[in-house]
Amino acid sequence: MMLIGALAALCVMPRPAAAVDLTMYYPVAVGGPVTKIIDDMVDRFGKENPDIKVTAVYAGNYTDTMTKAMTAMKGGQPPQLSVLLSTDVFTLIDENAIVPFDGLVADQAWFRDFYPAFMANGQVDGKTWSIPFQRSTIVLYWNKDAFKEAGLDPEKAPANWDEMVAMGRKLVKKDASGNVTRWGVEIPTTGYAYWMLQALAIENGQKLMNDAGNDVYLAAPKTVAALDYWVDLSRKETVMPTGTVDWATLRTDFLEGKTAMMWHTTGNLTAVKDGAKFNFGVAILPAKERRGSPTGGGSFYIFKSASPEQQKAAVKFIQWMTTPERAAEWSIKTGYVAVSPAAYKTPAMEKYAKDFPAAIVARDQLDHAVPELSVHENGRIYKFVNDAVQSAVTGTQKPQDALAAAQQQADRVLKAYK
Repeated sequence: MMLIGALAALCVMPRPAAAVDLTMYYPVAVGGPVTKIIDDMVDRFGKENPDIKVTAVYAGNYTDTMTKAMTAMKGGQPPQLSVLLSTDVFTLIDENAIVPFDGLVADQAWFRDFYPAFMANGQVDGKTWSIPFQRSTIVLYWNKDAFKEAGLDPEKAPANWDEMVAMGRKLVKKDASGNVTRWGVEIPTTGYAYWMLQALAIENGQKLMNDAGNDVYLAAPKTVAALDYWVDLSRKETVMPTGTVDWATLRTDFLEGKTAMMWHTTGNLTAVKDGAKFNFGVAILPAKERRGSPTGGGSFYIFKSASPEQQKAAVKFIQWMTTPERAAEWSIKTGYVAVSPAAYKTPAMEKYAKDFPAAIVARDQLDHAVPELSVHENGRIYKFVNDAVQSAVTGTQKPQDALAAAQQQADRVLKAYK
């Protein structure tokens, strides 16, 4: 009987705790095998942490991912964490969707491991609401072979707006019929037009929003002048195609030699490196009054609806994903900026940067970077700005009128937050 009792006791011994399940939504806005890289990293985390099961769900571009996360939240089945635009922070706070990291992290000195420029968008009212992950700045890519062919110094990118126009004129190439076969420069007008406008505005000495996230300066004279310059690149200087320049196909245009220069995210760097059949360079954006680019890209957020165990597990996963070694790995494989100074001191990144100096241009541009446009009702404000840019570049409205209309729309929306 004693033996039977002992066997019975063994049968009811507690089982190992079940794994904590986490669902993570994430976007892709660049070229290259990003989904495979994410899947591989998540798989390795799972092997090292069998008590946590992360399911990574590719949810489209940033806008799609935000929409799906909000829809899932309102439907009662939100993810436990997501990579969303760093600038979605005000909207997520307003929706009561996320929790700050301050109460979830034992040692908040961790926050100081990251570049301050990348933490700026995620720190609101003295709290840290997001942790940087796939972060970027806008950089200028140039085709060195095309520069050499046009009689330009292939090692010198334009340092200012006037130089970009002058070089662009020499780089435009036409066939025997007078049709343009290569443009001097292309700046994308779809997808993230607000981002490009902010870059031009800050280079012209104009901020686009206040720190409280309840005001924008779209109709300011220097913002209008920035859009004037952008439109003039095509309609006056004829160094850029008229009308729409598509974000999604611009990298292909550059790789196929249809444009000699392009403004694009550093998140495309590895895809350009792998796809280019010519020598190319990467440079800090040209200046007007100053150098400058807004930061960009996505950060990790933890949803309020996650259980305490899930929130704790999510922090562990985020800390694993952003260690210097993995931040360096992510940067090397994608082109995104590694989010901490320590990542650039890892042996892997030091070797990569030595062999491929373009990898540190976006990091160096952080010295001139400003927080990306981030306000309440961010999605609506972005649409107003994107529509204004489209109206201007297609010739539907003059830049001043397009931005004045966008300002009026934004003022009506943001009035509730003042």
